[in-house]
Amino acid sequence: MSNVGIVIVSHSPLVAEGTADMVRQMVGDEVPLAWCGGNGHGGLGTSVEAIMGAIDKAWSEAGVAILVDLGGAETNSEMAVEMIGEPRAQKIIVCNAPIVEGAVMAATEASGGASLREVVATAHELSPS
Repeated sequence: MSNVGIVIVSHSPLVAEGTADMVRQMVGDEVPLAWCGGNGHGGLGTSVEAIMGAIDKAWSEAGVAILVDLGGAETNSEMAVEMIGEPRAQKIIVCNAPIVEGAVMAATEASGGASLREVVATAHELSPS
């Protein structure tokens, strides 16, 4: 698929899944989409391995925008990108924007064929100043 992929990373698997459901209802299958959340024991948290798997699932040669909810999700997402390594890492951007609104707006932008930088900029526009 040529559209930018979207990955949703939340400490809560329910938040991640619900956000992904909203994105899918808004843009259909036009955008590669994956989500992950929670720790391996059913509690709150994030996992570098799960994030790497989500990136693989949503991979697009146009790039992948990762939307995160809290600092730990951002840190683990950055670690996942480092572990994926080049050349793919240069096509992945961790985006710290409001997770639900950011994911929906980023996916909407991606579904129209926007570049990775445009998709991330759209999500960042929603961040408080």
